[in-house]
Amino acid sequence: MPGRYYEQWTLGDRIRHQPHRTVTETDNLLISALTHNPQPLHLDETYAEATEFGRIVVNGTFTFALLVGLSVGDTTLGTLVANLGYDKVRMPAPVFIGDTLRAETEVVGLKDSNSRPEAGIVTFEHRMFNQKDELVCVMERTALMQRRPA
Repeated sequence: MPGRYYEQWTLGDRIRHQPHRTVTETDNLLISALTHNPQPLHLDETYAEATEFGRIVVNGTFTFALLVGLSVGDTTLGTLVANLGYDKVRMPAPVFIGDTLRAETEVVGLKDSNSRPEAGIVTFEHRMFNQKDELVCVMERTALMQRRPA
């Protein structure tokens, strides 16, 4: 089980996640279809070419979901009780089809759970970068984590 228990985390822990992931046109089309998002900036090449971006911009919900997904194996896999929230989601730069993305995580908060003595709360700051090392997504994820079994 690669996820860590609550007491295995310390403030400032940093992880560079593997693998990295190249975004495909299919990724963008699927997330847009699955979420019923008809935004032409994500789907219509002719429309997107006339925008300031000059091409299709990948649906931000894909970027967000990929960032969470890439982090799970190293952080919460098998040790998560529940995700309590996603906060401060920002996307400072666009993602384009063909971009290769990588994720990093830093522990920015630790707190004992008042209602669950068998668990603790970890706040992760997840960051996603493209192949040019530009920050494309950053957010906080608050997770209720199991304590190590006695």
